[in-house]
Amino acid sequence: MNRALVLMLAAGTIAQKAQAQVDPHFSQYYVYPSWLNPALTGAFDGSYRVAGIYRSQWGAVSSSPFATKGLSFDMTTDRNLNIGASVLNQTAGNGGYSYTTGYINVAYTGVRFGANDRHRVAFALQGGVIDRRFDLSKLTFGSQWDPATGAFNPNRPAAFDVQAPKETTFDAGAGVLYFDAAPGKKANVYAGLSVGHLTRPSDRFGNTGNARLPMRTTFHGGVRINLTENFQLTPNGLYLRQGNAEEYMIGTYGQYKVNPQTDLLLGANYRVNDAFVPFAGVSHKNLTLGLSYDVNTSDLGRLVRGANAFELSLTYIMRRRARTPEVEFVCPTL
Repeated sequence: MNRALVLMLAAGTIAQKAQAQVDPHFSQYYVYPSWLNPALTGAFDGSYRVAGIYRSQWGAVSSSPFATKGLSFDMTTDRNLNIGASVLNQTAGNGGYSYTTGYINVAYTGVRFGANDRHRVAFALQGGVIDRRFDLSKLTFGSQWDPATGAFNPNRPAAFDVQAPKETTFDAGAGVLYFDAAPGKKANVYAGLSVGHLTRPSDRFGNTGNARLPMRTTFHGGVRINLTENFQLTPNGLYLRQGNAEEYMIGTYGQYKVNPQTDLLLGANYRVNDAFVPFAGVSHKNLTLGLSYDVNTSDLGRLVRGANAFELSLTYIMRRRARTPEVEFVCPTL
């Protein structure tokens, strides 16, 4: 209980500095394209893609770790339109909090220019719902402890007023993606911008009951460098801002082709002032498996003595018989 209390106090201190970030995040952001940028819908070499990701954190201080699960599906068409859908759920330990989203994405891929139309731009819209709720019966508050006896009394009123313990609202977002699709180049650049919560969904969890979720702006980009015929290196970066909260992430990963059907993946990212994240994976035929582990470097990580996080991802892509090499340069979506 002492370690859990330290976590709550430390998290509360951080929340004073970053009041507005309410959305979940992933260290393997390049694996879950629907969360990163809806313009990545259909950005792969194949007919359709199914991607799943699981994140667990704070397992060292809670019997029920914070868990975030995501599942997405997207497909390409022959009409310069790609479509997709995704579902994400986050549960906050044993505190009874749940955050669930469901979205539909549509991406337009018909903007092409330059020599042989190798420079590509995709635009996308995203629409869906956000469902947020928590169970007050699973939470305890200081006002429920009797100061005279030190005993917990669930019948004492909680010094916390919530206008609505659950709410489902419509949400919308948009994104744009640029990439250099020229095959055979030494380096191919990509960059994207997405904005979530364009509709500013209502947030009735606060005392006033009339707050709005802040928009989430995400910049991402990088360059895929072909060092040899069998080895590629992809430096990449991400900047995210939601309200007054910011996240910076930089890193790189390498992809080594063992044989025509198998690639090995190895890399690392650094989330500034938060965590160092090593990553390893393997791609065989249509499946790619990835594993990462957050080594916390922040003050909060030191307070809870190594309460880190891990992520597991699995992606299946139904490949085309005739491969189109330029699609591989879209973005580091494994």
